[in-house]
Amino acid sequence: MLQQTQVDTVIPYYHRFLSKFPTFSSLAQAPLDHVLKLWEGLGYYSRARNLHALAQAVADDPGEKLPSNYEDLIKLPGIGRYTAGAVLSIAFKQDYPVVDGNVQRVLARYVGIRQDVGKPEIQKKIWALATSLVPSGHAGDYNQALMELGALICVPRQPRCLLCPVRSNCWARKHGLQDEIPVKKKKAAVPHFDIGAGVIWRDDRILISQRPLNGLLGGLWECPGGKMERGETLPQCVKREIKEELGIDVRVGKKLAEVNHAYSHFKITLHAFHCAYVRGRPRALGVRAWKWIRPKDLVRFAFPAANQPVIRELLK
Repeated sequence: MLQQTQVDTVIPYYHRFLSKFPTFSSLAQAPLDHVLKLWEGLGYYSRARNLHALAQAVADDPGEKLPSNYEDLIKLPGIGRYTAGAVLSIAFKQDYPVVDGNVQRVLARYVGIRQDVGKPEIQKKIWALATSLVPSGHAGDYNQALMELGALICVPRQPRCLLCPVRSNCWARKHGLQDEIPVKKKKAAVPHFDIGAGVIWRDDRILISQRPLNGLLGGLWECPGGKMERGETLPQCVKREIKEELGIDVRVGKKLAEVNHAYSHFKITLHAFHCAYVRGRPRALGVRAWKWIRPKDLVRFAFPAANQPVIRELLK
């Protein structure tokens, strides 16, 4: 949960999650929909899907224990070098480093790395440095201290150098370059997309669809729709997307809501329209599944953040 998410945001989710799923087997046996609903709002939903798959892999093992060696741990879903290092050092008291964004920033400033930290050769250099600095027998405490130093003191902008316990040996501070390090490649302009979505009515029920498991927001439910193409209007976009995803025809009515939302690499404006079901049998053509539900049941399903204002309008 802490990957790319702040501690204060994670804490209530963490307690709710462990209360619901205290063991690997309880998580493994839970439907993915239930797992995603508990994760709703944390974002980066591939983490939840990977954790669910990891629990199933561990629960299948007779001992039902997480591997305590790097080679086996790294094979599990969602476990990369950083997570493996965190688990091995904190949970199993082994001498492994961690490098997250906070640690990378601290080390780059401390030793004065002035190359782009995103380059593979510089990443290799940082991991080697992190490994060399791990104090034998105290890796867990050291790694957590280093991450905390980056999160609270050695922050991205205007670092609090006067409070830093290692300021006297910091290369960046000595040279007045703490605001220029770490060096990162300039980000490209963030693209924007208009998304048309349909709240499809048939009597007192609406149709929701589940996104494919692979890809952005995999496994979440939504009001079906998609990206507006050049030369078409938003209502035309809604009709086309629903036909392509579900194989049904709808009549597009009034706009229900307009929502601006930013993801990590792009921004969207979601335009949600009331739609009337006209004809056709729904099929999972471009979606994982679909359901006709009453509006009051929307709260039982995990939806992307951009859909939440639409749901609130419907529940009014």
